[in-house]
Amino acid sequence: MTKILIAEDSATQATQIRGLLEEANYEVEVVANGKEALQRLRSNAAPDLVLTDMVMPVMDGLQLVRAIRVHYSDIPVILMTSQGTDAIAIEALEDGAAGYVPKSQVSLRLVDEIAQVLHVSQVNRSYERLLGCLLRNEFSFQLTNDVELIDPLVDLLLQMMTGMRLCDSTGRLRVGLAIEHALLNALYRGNLEISSADMLTTREIMVQGAPSAGPVEQRLSQAPYCDRKIRLEVTMSSDEARFVVCDEGPGFDLSKLPGRGDPERLEEKGGHGLLLMQTFMDEVTFNARGNEVTMVKRREA
Repeated sequence: MTKILIAEDSATQATQIRGLLEEANYEVEVVANGKEALQRLRSNAAPDLVLTDMVMPVMDGLQLVRAIRVHYSDIPVILMTSQGTDAIAIEALEDGAAGYVPKSQVSLRLVDEIAQVLHVSQVNRSYERLLGCLLRNEFSFQLTNDVELIDPLVDLLLQMMTGMRLCDSTGRLRVGLAIEHALLNALYRGNLEISSADMLTTREIMVQGAPSAGPVEQRLSQAPYCDRKIRLEVTMSSDEARFVVCDEGPGFDLSKLPGRGDPERLEEKGGHGLLLMQTFMDEVTFNARGNEVTMVKRREA
């Protein structure tokens, strides 16, 4: 059973979160601060994921994220943010956290966010020695609007990054999440032109596929939406990985694009994927039309 360690100093909130996760069939352990979380990581079988509050006594969420990145980089961390902690949460995302959920949306988004992060973290490493011989590689994909293609594609790209040794396991996880968000955005918001109000959460889409009714199902068999493709260009070298994702939709107004690292965006329901893309990658740019994004991840020092 997948094990999750929760660092939360509020007993009431910890009980609520434990209940949500146990109902989703996770094994849960709760500690009151970051220091106790690190003690559990040293003494017990490592959890599959750490879920942490930002403001706690003794050691806060930001300090915990930094310590886990240094000593336990294989373990992803998800933040629980609240009003007043937005700036420090952005800093934690930049320093190694794999995702975040506003406390105001825990009951709606937490289980999906955990499922997505765990999914991307489980990359097949069977080719690690062989891929370690790679010096450079390039890929060019043309994808149909089939969400089931995204899982194996992200897995393949992370295997390539493992061989190129561009970043540690935490960095690769974060790159995988950024790519996944970009591809889902190209499919649903770009090619199918589904509004944020009609979108399922990212994880529900990945687990369930397209719903049996509604605008997604309709447009998967309706021209011009069903005929559009997603193009992915990937170039990896010993210095950087570059990912270009282009859809055939109408694009979007770049003037409405929020700034990188804007704390106010943590509570926005529509900007979650873009915020993570901008935080997890070293460079994120869009073409003038708004239907192509280029993401760059440079070698970590």
